[in-house]
Amino acid sequence: MNQRTQGSAEHRSRPETPGTVRNFSVLLSSTSRGARLARLLAVDTLRSWGLPHERASHVVAELSANAATHGRLPGRSFRLTLYVIRTTLRVEVTDTRGDRLPEQQVPDAGAESGRGLLLVEALADRWGVTEERFARKTVWVELDLSVPEPGSPCSGVGGG
Repeated sequence: MNQRTQGSAEHRSRPETPGTVRNFSVLLSSTSRGARLARLLAVDTLRSWGLPHERASHVVAELSANAATHGRLPGRSFRLTLYVIRTTLRVEVTDTRGDRLPEQQVPDAGAESGRGLLLVEALADRWGVTEERFARKTVWVELDLSVPEPGSPCSGVGGG
């Protein structure tokens, strides 16, 4: 069952003030569909908050795909959480495979996978892994943001 907690996406006509703390959290199935939905929900939420979403979209896609592929246990879900504090967006993806920590790989030139964490590292200002109790882990990424000026393409004002 999908679950939204406080701070769920609300459509606003302009962004919150820079000192506002915002959050969004949702529990999603550990499937490729759940990973795609995580990206779509993150983009929708960030747009509704009037914040840029391009880098975050890629980060959420990679972390969610990893959770659905490598962090999956049958019948268990993963959690996507977004926090905005001042000018920092923190993306967290928590899965139930605390025994499998992410490892960066140097893929072969012809490999079709294995580049996700390289992309995350390139896009992130900071990232890491927090090992938790009950065999869980959270992979987190922080992206430094600047609050867009009203009327700018990412502000949510007057744009589509």
